Amino acid sequence: MLNSGIDAPNKGSLVRVSEAFDADLHAGNLTGWQQEYDQTSRGGFYGRIVELPFNGLQVFCEHTSQALQQKCVVWPDSVWLGIPHANQESSRINGLTIRQDTIMCRPGGCDFQLSTPPDYDLYGLVVDKSTLTDMALIHGVDLNWKELTEHGRLGVPDKILEEVRFLLGRLLLVESKESPSRLQHDIVMMALLEVLKVETPQPATTQSYKHRKKVVDCARQFLDHHLDEPVTVTQLCKITNVSRRTLQYSFDSILGISPIQYLRISRLNGVRRALVQAPSSQSVSDIAAQWGFWHLSQFAKDYKQLFGERPSQTLEWRSQSKTHFSF
Repeated sequence: MLNSGIDAPNKGSLVRVSEAFDADLHAGNLTGWQQEYDQTSRGGFYGRIVELPFNGLQVFCEHTSQALQQKCVVWPDSVWLGIPHANQESSRINGLTIRQDTIMCRPGGCDFQLSTPPDYDLYGLVVDKSTLTDMALIHGVDLNWKELTEHGRLGVPDKILEEVRFLLGRLLLVESKESPSRLQHDIVMMALLEVLKVETPQPATTQSYKHRKKVVDCARQFLDHHLDEPVTVTQLCKITNVSRRTLQYSFDSILGISPIQYLRISRLNGVRRALVQAPSSQSVSDIAAQWGFWHLSQFAKDYKQLFGERPSQTLEWRSQSKTHFSF
C-alpha cells in the first residue's frame, strides 16, 4: 500500500513496468489493489502495467489483450479515476457503459466490477483523500464527495480529457527522465483538480438498471459460494426469482455476456487460477474435478479454446510473469 502525504523525494520517481501472460497474475501486479480477473475472450493473454508511485498518489497505464471481467478494490480512504484511452471500445463499470466523454470513479475500500473489451488501455489515478483535500483547499477547488463516490461515472469535456491523456502518456514514458518527483506530483494533482472542477456525474437513474444489477449481483453472489458445483441456469432463475429471459437480458446488459457464458467462463478461470497456484503434487484432472469438470477431453478442449494453451501447459508454465524497473 502507498503511504499518505504529499511530500516526495526531489529525484525522479521510479517507473515500475510489469508484464504477465496470465490475467489473474496480471491483476496482482498493481500496487495496493485487491483484484481478480476472469478472461472472457479467446486466446493467449498479455498484460502490461506502467506505474509511477508517489506518496499518497499512484499513476498508471494498464494494457490488457483479452476481454475481462474484473473485480477490484483499491486501498481505503482514497479515490480512483479510470480514464480509457481515446477511441476505445466501450467498457462497463458496475454495468454502466463508459462512453468517449465519460470516465470512471470509485472510492477506496469499496469493491466494484469492470467489464473490459480486448486490446484495452486505461490510465488510472489513485489519490489519498487527505492528499486530494489538501490540494483542493490550497487551490480553491470545491470537491463534491457524493458525486465522486456514488455514481461510478463522470462526464468530462473532450478537450480536458485529451489534455490529461497527453500529460499522463508523457509522464509514464519509461525512458523519460526529465522531471523531479515533486514537480511530477504537482503536475498530476493539478490535472486531477482540473478534471474535478468540470466533471458532471452520470448516474444510472432508471429502475430497470437497478433491477438488472440486483439480479446479476444476486446470481454472482450465489456462484461465488458454489464455484466448484455445476450450477445451472435454471438454478440461477430460482435463486434470483426471475424468468430465463429476464436473467439473460440482465447479464447481457450488465456484463455483456450471457448467463451460460458466465457460468462456463467463471469455472474455467477458476481452474486456471488453481493450476497457476497448484503444488507440483496436484494433477490437471484432480483440479478439473474440484471445479465440476468430469468430461476431461471436453474440458481440455474448452480450456485451450479460451486461453490458447492446454491446461497441462498452464500447470507447467505457471510462473510466466515478469517485472522490471526503469528510472
